[in-house]
Amino acid sequence: MSTPLADTTNPDLGLLYAVNGLAKRSPQWLDHLVSWIGEYGILIGLGMLGLVAWLQARRRPDAPVAVAGLLWVPLSVAVAELANLPIAAIVNRPRPFVDHPGLLVLVDGKAGTHSFVSDHSTMTMGVAVALFLVNRKLGWIAGGLALLQGFCRMFMGVHYPTDVIGGFALAVAVVLLLAPIAMAVLVPFCHALSRTPVAPLIRAREQGGAVRGTAGPRGRRRGRAAVRAEEQPPESDLAA
Repeated sequence: MSTPLADTTNPDLGLLYAVNGLAKRSPQWLDHLVSWIGEYGILIGLGMLGLVAWLQARRRPDAPVAVAGLLWVPLSVAVAELANLPIAAIVNRPRPFVDHPGLLVLVDGKAGTHSFVSDHSTMTMGVAVALFLVNRKLGWIAGGLALLQGFCRMFMGVHYPTDVIGGFALAVAVVLLLAPIAMAVLVPFCHALSRTPVAPLIRAREQGGAVRGTAGPRGRRRGRAAVRAEEQPPESDLAA
């Protein structure tokens, strides 16, 4: 039996019909494009942003801190998705097209799954917020993709607006509330890795092949400078 959340308020359902109505008036090729973007495209785009963020983080003076923040990106998404499992089971809200057959559904295989909260919205906003803590410019871009993701899920007819908002809220809460605990573990972990053979994953190599700030007189001076830089609050919000 569905909980009262399955009985949507008029603004919730009205906005869904308005956005999904765009799909009914759009050409078929556009519907297919939005469906692909909403299912896979945005997630692929966020993965590419994460790769760019990692390449940039390795060259920062506080590289271990920045890379630790990037490790928190997928971990926070995993934690948020795990937190969503009991929420979805308790709320037990069916997909909107189950109760409202007039909606146009652009993706198959969703009938037996829960609607609240939106997994895609949770994942994308989780990436955006966690990435913002490391790289604000890329975080803003990821945030725009997360908003687009929410629009696509309604356009496709598989989520209510409140499903999307709930996913966003869950992601923000998990990322920000658990970030201090995660960073307390991940930063020392990345510092330790920077002294092992996998150090290039943490710090970029110099042109001569040595890991930045670890070899030679100039490297030692840069290493000491990097340590001092890491003792200062980084430009991002990671150490907050």
